[in-house]
Amino acid sequence: MDLDLIDTPFDLHHVKPGELEEILEDPFAIRFLPDNDRADGASRYYALGRTVADRHIFIAFTTDGKVARIVAAREMSEAERRFYDRSYNEIR
Repeated sequence: MDLDLIDTPFDLHHVKPGELEEILEDPFAIRFLPDNDRADGASRYYALGRTVADRHIFIAFTTDGKVARIVAAREMSEAERRFYDRSYNEIR
């Protein structure tokens, strides 16, 4: 899936574009169903994932199946990290 990073609404100094790609390609990432109750009609997806450098990141994105537009990216909260680690350990 290609990334659309033009006019991102967040600072790319805190989360690098390569890390965003890693989250989207992470086979152990947890992806949540889209929220369809948005006023603009677009579906927004959420994912929790871990980079190769062991950085735990939350992203929110929209996609048409070919291109993903990252809307938000940040470090996971403690609760999100515990949830991710618990799910990761169940899969491993």
